[in-house]
Amino acid sequence: MTQTIIIDEEFKGLLPELGRATFELLEENILQNGCRDSLVLWGDILIDGHNRYEICMKHDIPFNTISMEFGSRDEVLIWIISTQVSRRNMTPIQLAHYRGLHYEAEKRVQGTYDRVAFGIESGQNVHFQNSTAGQLSEHYNVNPKTIRRDGKVAVAIDAIGKASPAAKKMVLSGEVNVGKQVLEALASKSQEFIEEVALQIEDGSFDRKTLDLSSPDEKGGAGTAGSGAASAAPKPYAVISSLTSGFNTELRRLTKVGDALELKAALRAYIDMLEDYYKQI
Repeated sequence: MTQTIIIDEEFKGLLPELGRATFELLEENILQNGCRDSLVLWGDILIDGHNRYEICMKHDIPFNTISMEFGSRDEVLIWIISTQVSRRNMTPIQLAHYRGLHYEAEKRVQGTYDRVAFGIESGQNVHFQNSTAGQLSEHYNVNPKTIRRDGKVAVAIDAIGKASPAAKKMVLSGEVNVGKQVLEALASKSQEFIEEVALQIEDGSFDRKTLDLSSPDEKGGAGTAGSGAASAAPKPYAVISSLTSGFNTELRRLTKVGDALELKAALRAYIDMLEDYYKQI
């Protein structure tokens, strides 16, 4: 019985598109030697081997499959990213995008939320975000702040892709140099604003030097002067109170456990988040 294989567009979209010459070389190799590497499936969903699958289906070439078990789509996403990073040479923007996607997925797996911009964490998750960035910084050999910034880069690039897949491809390929700082700033803009930028990228009129990122246009709609991030941001006392409350909850839990290393990690995370917020005031 022939196995049904499902192509998931989100997972497929994580894979860098092969150039025509590279694809033709792969096709020629498979025609001569068969499909020697197994396709990887999660249930019926293909998660590795999309180009090989396309070639095999086109020429009616047999192939083998192996199955892997994951607890969630985010765990699959993390596996795909790790696999791609380990086997490919990437441009800095491609790598930043992957690191950011990995970071966002890890936070969802751990049940945390990206609120570092306001320094907010609650309950026993007070040090999760910091530790997640720290863990990935060791994995990718970069600074934890780079990981957090890459999270914003990934959000912006995917928002651009939502407006224009062609623009996203142009950014990731390096055909259009948007710049990481611009992408970080775009992450806090409304989808309408990002759609305008995406269209400029697509039609060739984009110029980051003339792009106005100073307007208080935050997510949720275009803003007007005086109605942007500053008015929407939590008040300092509320932020600090939330940080302290979360840390106290975590402190009580760790006191019962008696793990000195976890306590030091939580304390360091609390201090770092206070310092981050101190710089924003």
